[in-house]
Amino acid sequence: MSVIKKPDLTDPKLRAKLAKGMGHNYYGEPAWPNDLLYVFPICILGTFACCIGLAVMAPTQLGEPADPFNTPLEILPEWYFFPTFNLLRVLPNKLLGVLAMAAVPAGLITVPFIENEPAQLSRSPANARKCKPQRDDQSSP
Repeated sequence: MSVIKKPDLTDPKLRAKLAKGMGHNYYGEPAWPNDLLYVFPICILGTFACCIGLAVMAPTQLGEPADPFNTPLEILPEWYFFPTFNLLRVLPNKLLGVLAMAAVPAGLITVPFIENEPAQLSRSPANARKCKPQRDDQSSP
């Protein structure tokens, strides 16, 4: 729950400021240059300073530190090689795994050709006439 002080609209000074178009701010201050030149840069630079300070003072570790003298039991590839790594590990024949990896882009390339109607036929003048909406001859003068 928050407490908000509402402006006193019966105050003649505030009514005069609002009548002059000084904004809807309680004090009647314009946003330029007060907020845009002084307050916003301080907030933005303060946020950057906090983020950089946290990154320098308490960095988060992405994993265990590397130890060149200790080899892990299972060497895993980077995250972007996991699908191909798992496919080659699951399939018994390595040639079958390579063919399965090549089948994915080949299948995606053939999708436009498998469609029911090729794109060139829909652009032909005969089909364009079929797709045009019918005009009412009665509505035109």
